[in-house]
Amino acid sequence: MRIRTFLSLLAPAALLLAAAGPAGFQYWSAGELKAFDQKLSNGKPVNTQRLVDYDNHYTMVAHREGNGEAEWHEHEADFLIGQTGSATLIVGGQMPGAKTTAAGEMRGPSIEGGSKQTISAGDIVHVPARTPHQMLLNPGTKFTYFVIK
Repeated sequence: MRIRTFLSLLAPAALLLAAAGPAGFQYWSAGELKAFDQKLSNGKPVNTQRLVDYDNHYTMVAHREGNGEAEWHEHEADFLIGQTGSATLIVGGQMPGAKTTAAGEMRGPSIEGGSKQTISAGDIVHVPARTPHQMLLNPGTKFTYFVIK
């Protein structure tokens, strides 16, 4: 009887371990990602939460309630996956007045000569390293998106 009781207690723990997956595996449900829209909403133009760091990339969620600065990353590409709302992404072109803000990172007030792309919930965008990019929002709108860098 004791062995049967022990095994019945052990079985749920084994299922939890099996459901967790191998090292490095991560799952975010659509509901969890959409919840960041409320969690990160605080009236600031940009609010982010870094989620998980891996060997050669990391994940985060970004929430925007206003325009962002133009950005340029020497070593990081961006995968952006729209969760809620929409924004206009300007990509390419030049960043006049850009300044180095960290090693391999530049920021500037705007982009000249880039291409515009509307991004909405469900859309996926890849921005290569060394490519200027900037998010613009229409007044009164919000945009939340998942990022893989």
